[in-house]
This record gives sequence, C-alpha cells and structure tokens, in this order.
Amino acid sequence: MRHSAADVAAMNEAIDEARRAGDGGDIPIGALVLDAEGTVLSREQNRRERAGDPTAHAEVLALRAAAAVRGDWRLEGCTLVVTLEPCPMCAGAAVMARVSRLVFGAWNDEYGAAGSAWDLVRDRRLNHRVEVIGGVLETDCGTLIHKFMAERRPGGQR
Repeated sequence: MRHSAADVAAMNEAIDEARRAGDGGDIPIGALVLDAEGTVLSREQNRRERAGDPTAHAEVLALRAAAAVRGDWRLEGCTLVVTLEPCPMCAGAAVMARVSRLVFGAWNDEYGAAGSAWDLVRDRRLNHRVEVIGGVLETDCGTLIHKFMAERRPGGQR
C-alpha cells in the first residue's frame, strides 16, 4: 500500500522520537499529534522506565500534550501518529480523545488494538471510531523495536 507523503513525513518525525526513547532506556516508540492542517501539536516518546509510570506511553503523553496546547481534551480533526500499533490503553485513549485518524508504523501482533490482536479503535460498541492507516514505514519502525529488544532485553522481556 502506498502511503501519503504527509503520513510518511510525520512517521519519520515519530521515528526520531522513538530513537530518543531507546537512547533513554525505554522501548523505542515515538508519537505525534497533528491538527487538521498537519501542524504538529505535540511530539512524545515512551517514558515508562524513566518516569516509573506505567501509563507513560508515547501515545498517552502526546495526547495529553496536544490537549493542553488546544485547551480542550477533544482532539477531533487530529491525527495520532505512532511508530507501533497502540496497545489497548493507548487505543482507548485515542478513542476517548476523539482523534479522527491513527497512523502507525509496525503492527503489534501481541498487544495491538488497532487491527491486530484487537480492533478497539473501530469497535462499533463505542461512541467514536478512528480511521486507521497502518504499516507506514513499517520495516523502519519494527527494526527499532526488534534491535532494542535484542540488545537491551535479552530473551525479549517487555
């Protein structure tokens, strides 16, 4: 599938954030929130290890920061860009924040909640559904995580 140039450019920025997370000892996942015009409202990276906070996933932090910039928790018209398919917590946060689009890189067969293990973001039982574009720079995003796990977490421990 061919992805838009804007989505690829945003994913490259998210990859830069992911690299910084990995350098800091966290699983290398980066996220951005863009407004409807494509302006970056926030950019974040995983900080669970550094913050000692189980909710300090890149997506949650980016959503919080974007809401602060907008002065509103409703992020309608916004796009969440993340290097790895969100887990259930992060997918739920995207739904609750009312983001319009989710763009992600690597699929997450174990914890993914945007089409892999679950499809929370498009669950018809919820009051909001998110458009999903997966696999943007998938190989680049996946390589970051696989390399991190092999080097820093022998045996693949998460």
